[in-house]
Amino acid sequence: MVDIEGLVPTGHLLRKVDKVVDFDRIYEMVEHFYCEDNGRPAIDPVILVKMAFIQHIYGIKSLRQTVKEIDMNIAYRWFLHYDIDTPIPHFATVSYAFSTRFPNEVFEEIFAWILESAVERRLVDARTVFIDATHIKASANKKKNRKVLAEKTARLYDEQLRAEIETDRAAHGKKPLKDKDDDNDTPKNGGQTITESTTDSGCLGEQQSAVCSATSPDCGLFHKGEHKVEFAYTTHVACDEHNFILNCEVTPGNVHDSRVFDAVYDAVTEKFDEVETIAVDAGYKTPWICKKVQDDGKNISTAYKSPMTKRGFFRSYEFVYDEYYDCVICPNNQVLKYVTTNRDGHREFKSDPKICADCPHRAKCTESRSCQRLVQKHIWEPYIDRAEDFRHSPEGKASYALRSQTIERVFADAKENHGMRYTMHRGLNHVRNWVRLTFAAMNLKKMAMWA
Repeated sequence: MVDIEGLVPTGHLLRKVDKVVDFDRIYEMVEHFYCEDNGRPAIDPVILVKMAFIQHIYGIKSLRQTVKEIDMNIAYRWFLHYDIDTPIPHFATVSYAFSTRFPNEVFEEIFAWILESAVERRLVDARTVFIDATHIKASANKKKNRKVLAEKTARLYDEQLRAEIETDRAAHGKKPLKDKDDDNDTPKNGGQTITESTTDSGCLGEQQSAVCSATSPDCGLFHKGEHKVEFAYTTHVACDEHNFILNCEVTPGNVHDSRVFDAVYDAVTEKFDEVETIAVDAGYKTPWICKKVQDDGKNISTAYKSPMTKRGFFRSYEFVYDEYYDCVICPNNQVLKYVTTNRDGHREFKSDPKICADCPHRAKCTESRSCQRLVQKHIWEPYIDRAEDFRHSPEGKASYALRSQTIERVFADAKENHGMRYTMHRGLNHVRNWVRLTFAAMNLKKMAMWA
């Protein structure tokens, strides 16, 4: 007989993992998916989950390779409580359990169980939460695609925004907006427009062309920079200052980060009451996100976002809004009067063409033939201004500077050491479950190292 116990070093990672959590908890999660008095004897579900953790902790690419590694590795056998001659379950058995037998709820429970264990050990500090997204290359050939018509879906805040738009229009003596899908209040005077883009504007019900993969329809065409285009999934992650993953969501790669913020943010704030600051990058710097976070009594720490204007032209911040007189002052100290509030939530201010025609700065202001400048200010722009104030504060600078050590390091670790650079799974549910297991394994590994 070979004593496996004596062959595994006392400081081995799997020994630490085995101490920090009670794997018998798995039985409570999956017992109702097994029959007690019918069918052939099943593989112990704890063994299946431990095998999956071995794969994700050590970044093994496939279950087939994981089984081969376990068969040859004494420490892996010890972790499974297997003797040196005990046969390892076939990889197809493990694959079937995680792809067919166990539903999505089991993966969510496993992730929540590991996170709760870290919270109980007081390893999680959620006073500052870091939220960001990264893409995962899909198992799909970008040359095998087809074009489809996709309909824009409603945003979570559309009803609230519409109500506040109508209130603002009524305060200015304007009529209510008509319910027309094809009317998006696009300026028709050809003038240059300054606006704070929300990255996801558009009319509900409007159809647009999208490229869909023929082999993995759930992924999306992801554009990174000017040249890199590939089918991918995007995982949206929230972590704390100690790099524990607090929540994650997975979407197709063509879904903008700001659209998934609400789901990630709500899940984190519902679970952790101590959240004080949300640190995000410039992609999340939209009026709605700033409003949502600040209305909850929390600070939002963001990056500088360069104005979306042509080079050589006046920047958007050079057109100052006068709240008392409800007008905009241009860099030449001329007044742009309020005209309307459009259905995107922007107040429109227009200049006097007679004054602009003789303005010495017109070449830096507008290329409009009518010599009229149109400036747009969102009705929630004061929230962005407060976010800018916090960005310049010592707390804002300190919290944002930690992103490189927290959320960015989580992504780097996941891709470099845990196989999240690309996925061999197909289908949004399968990828989501795979991501949750990976992040659960990362939390478990960190908890074992720190315990």
